[in-house]
Amino acid sequence: MSKRKLIQSAKEAALHAGAYAYVGRKDRKRDFRRLWIVRISETLKKMGLNYSRFKHRLLIKRVELNSKVLADLALNHPEVFQKIVDEAKR
Repeated sequence: MSKRKLIQSAKEAALHAGAYAYVGRKDRKRDFRRLWIVRISETLKKMGLNYSRFKHRLLIKRVELNSKVLADLALNHPEVFQKIVDEAKR
């Protein structure tokens, strides 16, 4: 518990804190992407489709919606998401 008294230890702790914060910002982006994919894939399972095929079909149909928007639609607006899935299935 000497970081508040010793200058060198405090500087070192501040450097480590900055490094951890940098890594944490990257991890947060990864965690959110993983969450979006899980939300989309769970909704798609109920509709008889898996995530990779769905994304591939969206790519073929040139539907340019990112995972964040698709996850929000799957969670909050299932009827709109269903229309997107139907379009991808055609």
